[in-house]
Amino acid sequence: MDPQLLIKLVLLLGLGAIALLILWPGRGARRLALRRISLLFLVACAAVAVVFPQLSNAVATLFGVGRGADLLLYGLVVCFVGYVIATRAHHSRVDLQVTELARAQALARAVEPGSMRG
Repeated sequence: MDPQLLIKLVLLLGLGAIALLILWPGRGARRLALRRISLLFLVACAAVAVVFPQLSNAVATLFGVGRGADLLLYGLVVCFVGYVIATRAHHSRVDLQVTELARAQALARAVEPGSMRG
């Protein structure tokens, strides 16, 4: 059995969770609460890693990773991928809103055929 199987599963589950949060429809309070709780959990994990660096080595060994720094890097990669996907989705929504607004404004200022504005 692969000694790194556990960390592979954890990282894949993390990426899957990020994908579900991104693709899950809805903009309500529940989704906002999930985002805030996830961010709070991430900050708490970072604080624990700073205060107790030896703990990150122990957790890394538990997951089959050589060092705590490697484990932190893997976690950072998962968080970065989630951030990039979320940012891209947000920019796509904003682009769509700007396009709709520009289209509505163009239609509101349109001149009827045959009439001259001047």
